[in-house]
Amino acid sequence: MHESSIKLLNKAVGEEMTALQQYMYFHFHCDDQGYDLLAGLFKRTAIDEMIHVEDLAERILFLGGDVELAASAPVVPVQDVNEMLKMARQMELDSAAHYNQWANECGAAADSVSKKLFEELVVAEENHYDAFDIEMDNMKKFGTNYLVLQSIERSKNRAQLSPSTGE
Repeated sequence: MHESSIKLLNKAVGEEMTALQQYMYFHFHCDDQGYDLLAGLFKRTAIDEMIHVEDLAERILFLGGDVELAASAPVVPVQDVNEMLKMARQMELDSAAHYNQWANECGAAADSVSKKLFEELVVAEENHYDAFDIEMDNMKKFGTNYLVLQSIERSKNRAQLSPSTGE
């Protein structure tokens, strides 16, 4: 009955899976480099994307479809923080544009619930975009000092831990 909606919802699952994996990759590399604030941002955003996958999957199953749980693109190996943020920002813009379009298509197919889900995802993706945009602004304003401060903060926190227990 809602084959077109199921197809669009599964496309969104693919985009969300791609974002989830890419953001976890960024999280691992930021964490490894000592950039705790950015590592945390990428991890929290990946978790948000995982929740989006869950919401999309629930809708697909309700409509009688099957969830195609595969990323739409492979992880891109980027380790430069500026490039990570640029890529993340673009991914969010692209997703918001797709979800806007797909909301309209679901509405035209008399599937108002899927339309509403896509509209809610647009809001979430725009919020993610904003978070990455703020971090890019911080990088422009403060340059490498922004990253140095994050690294120093980690060192300071670790120096306060007990040497024998790590706590």
